[in-house]
Amino acid sequence: MKVYTTDKIRNVVILGHGGSGKTSLVESMAYLSGITSRLGSVAEGNTISDFDKEEIKRKFSISTSMVPIIWGDTKINVLDTPGYFDFFGEAEEAAAAADAAVIVINGKSGVEVGTQKAWDLCEKYKLPRFFYVSNMDFDNASYRKVVEDLTELYGKKIAPLHLPIREDEKFVGYVNVVKMAGRRYVNKQEKVECEIPDYLKEYLDQYRENLIEAVAETSEEMMDRYFNGEEFSEAEIVSALHTNVSDGSIVPVTMGASLNLQGILILLDDIVSYMPSPEKRTIAGVNMKTKEVFEANYDFSKAKSAFIWKTIVDPFIGKYSMIKVASGVLKNDDTLYNEATDNEERISKLYVMEGSKAVEVTELHAGDIGAIGKLNASTGDTLSTKATPIAYGRIDAPVPYTYKRYMAKAKGEEDKIAQALAKLAQEDLTIKVVNDGENRQTLLYGLGDQHLDIVVSKLLTKYKVDVELTKPKVAFRETIRKSSDVDSKYKKQSGGHGQYGHVKMRFSPLDSLETPYEFEQEVVGGAVPKNYFPAVEKGIQDSVVKGPLAGYPVVGVKAVLYDGSYHPVDSSEMAFKTAASQAFKKGFMEAGPVLLEPIASMKVTVPDKFTGDVMGDLNKRRGRVLGMNPDHKGNTIIEADVPMSELYGYSTQLRSMTGGSGDYSYEFARYEQAPNDVQEKEIAARQNADED
Repeated sequence: MKVYTTDKIRNVVILGHGGSGKTSLVESMAYLSGITSRLGSVAEGNTISDFDKEEIKRKFSISTSMVPIIWGDTKINVLDTPGYFDFFGEAEEAAAAADAAVIVINGKSGVEVGTQKAWDLCEKYKLPRFFYVSNMDFDNASYRKVVEDLTELYGKKIAPLHLPIREDEKFVGYVNVVKMAGRRYVNKQEKVECEIPDYLKEYLDQYRENLIEAVAETSEEMMDRYFNGEEFSEAEIVSALHTNVSDGSIVPVTMGASLNLQGILILLDDIVSYMPSPEKRTIAGVNMKTKEVFEANYDFSKAKSAFIWKTIVDPFIGKYSMIKVASGVLKNDDTLYNEATDNEERISKLYVMEGSKAVEVTELHAGDIGAIGKLNASTGDTLSTKATPIAYGRIDAPVPYTYKRYMAKAKGEEDKIAQALAKLAQEDLTIKVVNDGENRQTLLYGLGDQHLDIVVSKLLTKYKVDVELTKPKVAFRETIRKSSDVDSKYKKQSGGHGQYGHVKMRFSPLDSLETPYEFEQEVVGGAVPKNYFPAVEKGIQDSVVKGPLAGYPVVGVKAVLYDGSYHPVDSSEMAFKTAASQAFKKGFMEAGPVLLEPIASMKVTVPDKFTGDVMGDLNKRRGRVLGMNPDHKGNTIIEADVPMSELYGYSTQLRSMTGGSGDYSYEFARYEQAPNDVQEKEIAARQNADED
């Protein structure tokens, strides 16, 4: 592939709600630019960007893929992202690597939750953006409704560039709002000039006014001219678009029908014309040698540096580190230093990814996106030189809160599963594996139930290991609420030396639940010799690991040894340890034993209209609402304490209640006594498990 300089590069992320038509748009771009000779479709599973087996099977994107579109003398690195919320980490990575965005809106469905999430992502990364309204060839597509809804949401910066011409419910052409001229399609791509239909003139005036107002808002001089009733020329409008799309003060709205290849040529032209090259963007890191800020700013003349924004690990195509060059020019045979690992590695080959296909290139200029094979590095690492070691900020991946227990279906595959999950976690920063030794379970974390299901499916198809997901055990604790006084004697005679240990102990609650136990001795007169005190404590220490009530760890117990007896021949450390263990079990059960459950401190952010539903659901989950605060963006942040056992399945429920617009986070807060019905149910469940 030809080498492109920084000014001839555009890095564009395709964002939008799931099912809005992102992959179909990328496919039509690839076809028109000559990368593919046949227009693929999501339904047939033969698109360039959805190449993973899971994507083909499920007919939606799961991972971000890159397709470099050569348009004229410019290379557009198109990043096709998933729209479903379980894979939002992929969109986050791609947005961090992009310089601009196209937000796709399904003309049939209109503005959806995913549209607004895409906008928020663009705001976070300060990305200039276009809206592209897809499926205009469908009868019930409404461009006008989309423009109205966008204007209501985001104000006067929304600038529609086109207006659809429809005849007999068919999409046959469009009116260019800048040029005030009509165009009719004569086939899928070619078009001819045509009259503007009378029925559109009213809307055209309105759209023209919207566009002119958006242009006027960009400077005081323009605003004065606008208020004085002056007309802006076509050249002035185009010039304003060039300047103000880049800084986000104008957001154009365009449209098309991807499967008919209509509107795609215009979109590609507009990307090249209006969206910024990397040299117009800024990026800064830290020079780890001097501790000074390194203003890279995609300058090809500065020291070489790049950051890894995504990792691909595939048993068939291998491992690739997807990089964006932040400064300098990377070349084959360069030696790069990884500050995170303190290692230097020589790059043998540089690539540009075309979907799943790696195409070799000789060099990558500042601002370009490419890949390096078999690199010992992770997503978020910075590559630079030993002379100028740079570190850029790491990608802010969403935190996974949905988790399930996983187990191997076949014995002996635990290590293979662990290795496969480690590879998947390299690719996907929102996968987390936690070994919960206390409950003897391994937990798999993700962004939602569908995410976890797809991880399991990938383990089977890619790595040939089969796992089962089940409801996780909750980390209950056991403690006491009263005091007890017990006498425990362990005596065993079996020829020769016997076993003899005798302890009298008091048990009472500790003030702190942070400590499993506290041991003291108040023995007087040598009733129990000092050399057996450690054995008594060892008996307590072993007993608190698995409590007598339901087999959970014990916390907050004070144990005092105050009397006992011994035998000069038969007593041993083993005998006193056993006696203490028996004393603990008896004393614990006589001291008002209770189960403690973990409580999560939770924040739920939902649009105001869903607040009542979410509050009702939290109450059903035994939650205590502590406060409600507006975020001044039309949302309410609900703060609540909720038992961890009630959070299972919450992600799915919250999405169902809020249409996907709700978001939540939580962290462990403390332990509290579980209600009687919860305790009884849990104790019975543990007893049944032991019997099984």
